[in-house]
Parts: sequence; structure tokens; C-alpha cells
Amino acid sequence: PYRMFTSRAEYRLTLREDNADIRLTEKGRSLGLVSDTRWQLFNEKIEIIEKELSSLRSTWVQPNSEKADRVNNLLEKPISREYSLADLLSRPRMTYDSLIMAVAEQPATEAKFNSAEDQARKQVEVHLKYQGYIDRQSEEIARMKRQEDTRLPEDLDYEIMQGLSTELKQKLIKAKPQNIGRASRIPGMTPAAVSLILVYLKKHKSISRKAS
Repeated sequence: PYRMFTSRAEYRLTLREDNADIRLTEKGRSLGLVSDTRWQLFNEKIEIIEKELSSLRSTWVQPNSEKADRVNNLLEKPISREYSLADLLSRPRMTYDSLIMAVAEQPATEAKFNSAEDQARKQVEVHLKYQGYIDRQSEEIARMKRQEDTRLPEDLDYEIMQGLSTELKQKLIKAKPQNIGRASRIPGMTPAAVSLILVYLKKHKSISRKAS
């Protein structure tokens, strides 16, 4: 693990330590690497996460209410309309524990959870905090997959592409990828660099049409 560099990861927002079990446990189970006990614990965690997300998204705080007054003490600006708890938890510096204590019907002390519940709630908090960024990256991933089969002409001149590092230019010239999918899998290639190639490719096709 100490040899793994996140800066080399293609999509770092989705490739995180905190969601490793969610991403990989099912794959491990299909390969026979996950025991029945661990599989049961994993499914219990997923169930807790789904229930908690559903509860946070369906519970609302109305402005000018006692709950709103307590929540406002945790925010930079008071709420002026109704918000779901999921929306409020996504706010900067808002934490799961402080929000739940603020909206409790009865005066609450710090919540106590078992290990599985604690992990699940931390996962819920991270998910909601970064949901907007994750959604945008998911759209970027989907767009990139749609463009994987886009062919790259053999005469594409990588040397004159502004914005590409010298290292990537040399790798592209040596590898001569036939399409965007292969280019994206070159070590060190980033989504930003692939986007630059696509932009240049569009200009290249436009110039070719005019020349013909």
C-alpha cells in the first residue's frame, strides 16, 4: 500500500479508503474470498446506510421552528426555507452527531453506536458531504466511457498539443494508441489530458474536412 499514489488514480473521489469495502466486498465474495460472517456484517452495514440516507432525506426542518433555532446555531447563515437533514448535513462544518442532537425531539446527549452503526453513519456523512462532486465525476466517467471507442488518427501530432506534459507526449508518440480508451490507460494519463486530446481531435477533424 505504501507504494500506491492517489495522484495516479484516475478518479480519486470515488476511489477512497472509506468506501473500499463497499466497492470491493461483493467482488471478493464472488471470488470466494469473503467469509459468511464478513458478508453478513457487510450487508448489515449496507442496510444501515440505506435506511439512514432515506431517513435523512425524508426528515425536514422548517424555518422559524425550535429545531431550526438549534440548527441555526451550527450554521453560518440561518435557514430561510425548509431543508432536509441530508441537505443540512452537506453544509460545511456540519457533523452528523451535532445535527442529530440539534433536531432531537428531547434534549439529547452524544449518540452511542456500535461499531457497524458508527462506520455506516460515517459513510453516510462522507457520501452526503461530497455528493455533488461525486455526481459530477460520475458524469465525467460516463462521458469518458462513451468516448472510449473514438479513434485516434495515426498522423495525430501530439508534439504540438498545448497543455500536455512532455512526458505524456512522449508516451503517446511511443504507444500510438488507436483510440481514446487505450490512450486513457497509458500510465500517468489524466482525465484532463484525455479532454485535451479530444478537443484537439475535434479541431483536427475540422481542419481535415476543410482541406478536403
